[in-house]
Amino acid sequence: MSIFVKLGWYFKQEWKIYLVGLFGLLLTALVGIVPPRIIGVLVDAIHNGKLSGKSLAILLGVLTVAAVAQYGARFMWRTAIWGEAAKLERVLRNRLFRHYTEMDLAFFQKYRTGDLMAHATNDLSAIQRVAGGGILQFADSMITGGTTLIAMVTLIDWRLTLIAIIPFPLLAVMARYLGTKIHIAFRDSQAAFSRLNNKAEESITGIKVIKGLGQQKEDIDDFNDQVATTININRRVNRLDSLFDPMTTMIIALSYVVTIVYGGYLVTSGAITIGSLVSFVSYLAMMVWPMFAVGMLFNILERGNASYDRVMDLLKQKSDIIDDPNGVTASPKGPIDYQVQSFAYPDDNRLALQNINFKVPAGHTVGLVGKVGSGKSTILRLILRQFDQYTGAIKFGGVDIKHYKLDALIPAIGYVPQDTFLFSDTIRENIRFARPEASQEAVEVAAQKSDLYNQIKGLPAGYDTAVGEEGISLSGGQRQRLAIARALLINPELLILDDALSAVDAETETQILQNLHEERKDKTTIIAAHRLSSVMNADEILVIDNGQIVERGTHDELMVKGGWYKEMFERQELETKVKGGAN
Repeated sequence: MSIFVKLGWYFKQEWKIYLVGLFGLLLTALVGIVPPRIIGVLVDAIHNGKLSGKSLAILLGVLTVAAVAQYGARFMWRTAIWGEAAKLERVLRNRLFRHYTEMDLAFFQKYRTGDLMAHATNDLSAIQRVAGGGILQFADSMITGGTTLIAMVTLIDWRLTLIAIIPFPLLAVMARYLGTKIHIAFRDSQAAFSRLNNKAEESITGIKVIKGLGQQKEDIDDFNDQVATTININRRVNRLDSLFDPMTTMIIALSYVVTIVYGGYLVTSGAITIGSLVSFVSYLAMMVWPMFAVGMLFNILERGNASYDRVMDLLKQKSDIIDDPNGVTASPKGPIDYQVQSFAYPDDNRLALQNINFKVPAGHTVGLVGKVGSGKSTILRLILRQFDQYTGAIKFGGVDIKHYKLDALIPAIGYVPQDTFLFSDTIRENIRFARPEASQEAVEVAAQKSDLYNQIKGLPAGYDTAVGEEGISLSGGQRQRLAIARALLINPELLILDDALSAVDAETETQILQNLHEERKDKTTIIAAHRLSSVMNADEILVIDNGQIVERGTHDELMVKGGWYKEMFERQELETKVKGGAN
């Protein structure tokens, strides 16, 4: 029953509607007492030969009124209780989704996508059933069971009632014994579902890689192993759950045996009439649902309890990125002053950055180059406030970025990563994602700047072309240029390209960089790249190695120094010439 306590905040908030639902259940139970008693009176009238047409019509009329009243009462409680259960699911779903959007990158590195999806689907559905079926079965078993017992005592015979309910306490003993075991089993079941969901999501997302490497059979075998494991865990849940219904049936059967034996004795001794015994058996039949409802309630509560704990554990996670409530709301403008003495990723003692100090005047371009894993993307992640746990300060327009409201800082930055994500929508909607109100003309101008305009015109559906899931219908270069167009559409004060030209050819790269140079004369740009031709025209180039700046200067200055930059530039030039000659 602890899940009812945990959901107390919601029941207190919606107590009026739930009160209407409970009143409907009470009315249903009270009206439900009438038909068995009418049947008993009818049996006695037939047995005594006193049934007349008028009395039959009256009895049938009462039964009809009772049926109509029960219909109305059932509509009342169903509308109230199921409606509020759906509302709870909506509240929790919105709360969980909002939590996902507010969490930092470290959160999504800790929890896998499939697991988060399982929380947002399977777990929330289990909690919703508590607020619907759980409340119904708890209240209905108490109300129907209670009113029926009162009717059996007051309308029939208290001795027969007492004898008939002797087996009932066995139900409480069994429920207490199975409670802890079923709770643990349900929690294991939900966790297994999360793992299976994660495996399915990962395989579907990576299907091109799986097929490209010919690993379909191995992936299917791995999936089947996880399915088998999940089924075995669920079998334990089902075994424990299956112990309840047979026990309930046995208890009810014992009650029927006692009722027939002792009730028959009372009829023959003249203590009750045969009609009263028929009514009592009907009332006992009405006790079957409350008994089974207890079993179903037991199942729903344990599932909901396990799921609620899982969801609350997730909601308790706090983002390390704190939005200053008194932060600057004006959009940042001006130079970038990057002064970070040290930074290490969460749960990693190694320093990812050391003594990264540089300034980017407004309207200038800085290039970041270096080997894979040198720290280029890490530098950019701190500007984007994906991590805040560093020693030092990063200022934008003279203000520490931590002192800006996130809603002011992030829209001022246009970020294009190497691994571009596109939504399953049209080219037009993907370009204007950050500015849904943007006109078609603005979309086309952004496409021209990213050198994508002519290719879009050549498509049969043009800007209405669906890109498919994650842009699967587009080439790597087209996806990157679409992402650049999306970033340029918002005219950001700071544009960050994180190896965002790696999939385009040299000619397209030159055209895009030329467009950016002309377009962003008064705006700041930071370009991280492996291909040095992407940054050779930058106002300053920083060579990063092992999280530190090992060289800096313009292209010409770095070529004179003769370090890593000169060596890598000449090597890439040679590779370009070799490829050109081979073609």
